[in-house]
Amino acid sequence: MHRAPRLVALAAATLLIGGLAACSDDSDPETSGSGDFSPITIEHALGTTTIGELPERVATVAWANHEVPLALGVVPVGMAAANFGDDDGDGLLPWVSERLEELDADVPVLFDETDGIDFEAVADTEPDVILAGYSGLTQEDYDTLSEIAPVIAYPEGPWATSWRDMIEINSAGMGMADEGEELIADLEQEISDTVGEYPQLAGASTMFLTHVDTTDLSEVSFYTPYDTRSAFFEDLGLSTPASVREASSDPEKFSGTISAEQVDTLDDVELIVTYGDQELVDALNADPLLSQMPAVKNGAIVLLPDTPLGTAANPTPLAISWVLEDYVAMLAEAADKAS
Repeated sequence: MHRAPRLVALAAATLLIGGLAACSDDSDPETSGSGDFSPITIEHALGTTTIGELPERVATVAWANHEVPLALGVVPVGMAAANFGDDDGDGLLPWVSERLEELDADVPVLFDETDGIDFEAVADTEPDVILAGYSGLTQEDYDTLSEIAPVIAYPEGPWATSWRDMIEINSAGMGMADEGEELIADLEQEISDTVGEYPQLAGASTMFLTHVDTTDLSEVSFYTPYDTRSAFFEDLGLSTPASVREASSDPEKFSGTISAEQVDTLDDVELIVTYGDQELVDALNADPLLSQMPAVKNGAIVLLPDTPLGTAANPTPLAISWVLEDYVAMLAEAADKAS
């Protein structure tokens, strides 16, 4: 069973009031705290953004950015609909639904990003700030959004923002940097407490395979250490195999490939995490080359389903608490097989 999301103390009271006011046009600047607000300048990969007044209407685009304001008690006026792992098709992942219920809030406007950012829909929500700290915005996307409201883009590379940096840069854009730091500390403690129950994870070298085509195993495709899924391994006490680091020289790339003929270079991979089912395991075991990988030989493979559980392997502010116990237990079971 998953653990209910842990919230910073402020989210239970003061921030809830301010958060619900974020969906309203008639909130009092003094009660919302804007009287103490000083303009903020935030540098990011696509430019420099200045927030002149405390944002009351927060919109978010791209994957998971809405989880930062929600975790801090602020309900966005609009946010991206979930387009992966959404079991019931309502556009919300379960930890987001649970948080909205906790805040007794209506579902915000959901932006359909199947074909990219819906600029018109974003503009219709009349935001004071647009959060996109974890995203793949192009410069053109950023420039267009900036005509609507100040935009907070990713700090370095597209889709490479860690969960900590996502919280840090998005909360800063809301004028809630201190609360963001509290949220980070709370999640770090939760992770540490949970991982501490599984000493077998310490240092286990782990590779995150991308979606595998069982009809073509001529290459091994993987997420690089610059991808948030792989980067999360270190939070969980795991390590990145040297072979994967050596094949991940470009910090702009969050995935890479190694020829199956060079599979001997992957002899330092103790655990494999990937999306799939038993059919994939059977294919790996049947392949004369990939079956030689230690993780495959030992059956030390974590299979993530196409459900919210699989989605949450990409750590985000609300998903971490929701999935942590289950995910760490799955990793520990695989680590037992590797030892």
